[in-house]
Amino acid sequence: MPGEMSDIQQVWDRQSVWSQGADRLNRLIGRTRLASLLLGAASAVMGAAAAQTMQLGLLGKLLAFGAAVAAALVPLTARSAGPDATRDWTRLRSIAEALKSEVYTYQAGAGRYRGAPGPGPLLDEAERIEADGTDLLPRLTGIEPGTRALPAVSDIDSYVSERVQWQLDGYYRPKALLMGRSVRVVRRIEFALGAAGAVFGAVAGAFQVGEIAAWVAVSAMLATAVGTHAAAAKYEYRELEYTRTADQLTRLLARRDRTAASADPARDNDAFVAECELVISAQNEAWMARISGADAPVLP
Repeated sequence: MPGEMSDIQQVWDRQSVWSQGADRLNRLIGRTRLASLLLGAASAVMGAAAAQTMQLGLLGKLLAFGAAVAAALVPLTARSAGPDATRDWTRLRSIAEALKSEVYTYQAGAGRYRGAPGPGPLLDEAERIEADGTDLLPRLTGIEPGTRALPAVSDIDSYVSERVQWQLDGYYRPKALLMGRSVRVVRRIEFALGAAGAVFGAVAGAFQVGEIAAWVAVSAMLATAVGTHAAAAKYEYRELEYTRTADQLTRLLARRDRTAASADPARDNDAFVAECELVISAQNEAWMARISGADAPVLP
């Protein structure tokens, strides 16, 4: 009915706002971490170059000045990606994903929403979820809901295709591949920097070129910085979590196919939806807690 659909759309629009807020903050954190990495690298490179060109006058002084400025900007830049920002991001994503889960479950008519006379229970649950993030509302300033229709879910079969299968093919599997590529890129960069340091060391030792020796430390520092950046982004852990979640959802789908004929399909459908949402929620909470540095859950 029009009024009912309007109420559900309202929850879906609020989900969009929370999701955009999380994405916006996540992009800021990512840009900040990258900027800190580049500034640290620039400081090390210019510092080493300045030490070797100071006798040339202006060039050496300019390089020393650039190294000092870059080093001073690192802690200032890093503030935007500090613990507070990371914690707010995980909470924004957690609320967005909780709202999404409730809308899909309601649309499928499963669980607490089976036989519900209207969207009242959904509205109550959405209000409860959002109440946990009232202190985050400043993070949502200026964000308007995206233009998008409600999920095309009306029963368990459409839930499988629009929710579970999409999560598999449109999110978890592609994300696992992306994280895997990121891990390989980081390892190649670390190897290249390590190899460069070894070459610099060999040249400095064999040919007694003192100026080259300084670049051994620079190479080591850069390799450490890249490794630290990758550790903060949790590429390997996220690859594992995405892959594991995709496997769990695939097994849930396979089990559902094997037990399609059931004496109590309504109960089985409720259990299936609850398990799928639990798998998705558990994955989100696990890796986001790991990223935020927390020990307890906090978030596709």
